[in-house]
Amino acid sequence: MTRLRPQIVATAGVVFVGLYVALVSAQEESPAWWLEKMAGAVATTNYEGTVVRLQGDKVEALKVVHLIKDGVVQERVIVLDEDGIEIIRNGNEVHSIVPEKQKVLVEEWNDESALFSSLPTSDDQLGSQYELLFGSEGRVAGRDTIMLAIKPIDDLRFGHRIWVDVETGFPLQTKLIDGAGKAIEHIRFADISLNREITDNTFAPSTNIDNYQFYTQRKRKITSTVDSPWQSDDLPAGFRVISTHEEKLSGRDTAVTHIMYSDGLARVSVFVEPAADKNFEGHSQMGASNSYSAVVDGFSVTAVGEVPAVTVERIATSMRRN
Repeated sequence: MTRLRPQIVATAGVVFVGLYVALVSAQEESPAWWLEKMAGAVATTNYEGTVVRLQGDKVEALKVVHLIKDGVVQERVIVLDEDGIEIIRNGNEVHSIVPEKQKVLVEEWNDESALFSSLPTSDDQLGSQYELLFGSEGRVAGRDTIMLAIKPIDDLRFGHRIWVDVETGFPLQTKLIDGAGKAIEHIRFADISLNREITDNTFAPSTNIDNYQFYTQRKRKITSTVDSPWQSDDLPAGFRVISTHEEKLSGRDTAVTHIMYSDGLARVSVFVEPAADKNFEGHSQMGASNSYSAVVDGFSVTAVGEVPAVTVERIATSMRRN
């Protein structure tokens, strides 16, 4: 048997190692890998910067400071316009300060990010209703980025474009895209500092609020988890029920059934309650959210979510009692 010379064996080993490294690098640099990296960055990154947010014709600039300390989110958002509204968050408690009216609204938020709650956390979450692709590279807020494109397979959900920081994976720019390729909502950091030291006094109000009036927002009280007889007989593909419960809403005498549908990325809430004499019917819109209300079998049914108008109309008008 002919022996392989040491040089040939060594060369073959180098080639094998090179191929292995290339395969690992290719896997790491896949869109799914970048999506996982982005989700980790959102959950752990401390940052301070200026954000520009566009919704339709509305443009607003925000000064944002975000700190995660001992697992608790601290955040301060200042709206940079003449009203100077300031939002200070400590965990789930949020104080919205309105200097012009000398008022403070105290309310409770969940753990979701104020800027990034609509973004996916993994490729698995997208299911079969979306494609995840690379877009072009570029620069945002003076940093190198790579763009991820999340494209729906139909016109019943919106797409996303996400520019993530190459170094950290943090999302520096996002766009919510309709079926015509138009940006419904656009969030972009104009400048940002990542993972620099942020002190506790950064989250103190910028004005003295000792003499302000405080108002506490009543919580939406969840009375029970229920097995509802209501379901859609024309639910868009990919959507499924993820929760059903009854809530007591402010100003309502009776409990409202709240059914949450999701396709893994988009969410649609359906609220069902006995119809009143003058229930609103039809479509309405606020920012990137569409809603549609209909009266079905003597009940008012409202579907609302960051999805196209046709989707909420289809779900609301297809709700039936079994």
